[in-house]
Amino acid sequence: MSTHVVGETAVLTQRSLRHVLRSPDTIITTAITPIAMLLLFVYVLGGAIEVGGSRSDYVDYLLPGILVITIASGIAYTAFRLFTDVTGGIVERFRSMPIARSAVLWSHVLTSVVANLVSLALVVLVALLMGFRSSAGLLGWLGVLGLLVLLTLALTWLAVIPGLTATSVDGVSGFSYPLIFLPFVSSAFVPTDGMPGPVRWFAEHQPVTPVVDTLRHLLAAEPVGSEGWQSVAWCVGLLVLAYVLAMRTYRRKTA
Repeated sequence: MSTHVVGETAVLTQRSLRHVLRSPDTIITTAITPIAMLLLFVYVLGGAIEVGGSRSDYVDYLLPGILVITIASGIAYTAFRLFTDVTGGIVERFRSMPIARSAVLWSHVLTSVVANLVSLALVVLVALLMGFRSSAGLLGWLGVLGLLVLLTLALTWLAVIPGLTATSVDGVSGFSYPLIFLPFVSSAFVPTDGMPGPVRWFAEHQPVTPVVDTLRHLLAAEPVGSEGWQSVAWCVGLLVLAYVLAMRTYRRKTA
């Protein structure tokens, strides 16, 4: 990006972040809902799920999946904010100004990254209070952060597409439901070993499982193995595809 594009993106990002701060329901939904799920699974269902010898073991096992759900829940609001700008005419106003087209989309994407990082930090803090402990060093935590940011970028650019094309609030919010549901059919909550054959095959070959397993290995300071490359490949592939489709949709929308 050139200097003026970076400056314009920064200004528009500040605008989007102010909208997030003025919308407490967004913060509550993106942060409190995953925390409620964490509490529910650990203190209500955790005793019936075999992953280790104690409740704290299940917190350690569960947290990566909750982090993925936190991102999936957060990016739904990115699509909604973009949809609001498109239907409200603000995008048309920006087009009449000497502003780079890409700055509009990038501002929403960067806002999503910042907002999701805040939500993720709150979830990790609550998990620590519940007994979560990690053996990871600085490199391990940097790996966790890098993978979460990469996943956030990939899903955010995917969210841009319905944000640009949806014709109703229900339509723009409904796209995130499969993303939130997908971790439930993965290794996020229970090991895949006990699943029926077809379900187990799907769980082991969809993108959430390698991402969750890689996060789990990084937090436990264990070798990530081939799952690390699989998770990065899934995220990068989805990011490239979503970015290309989103930019193509945006150009067609503003032509």
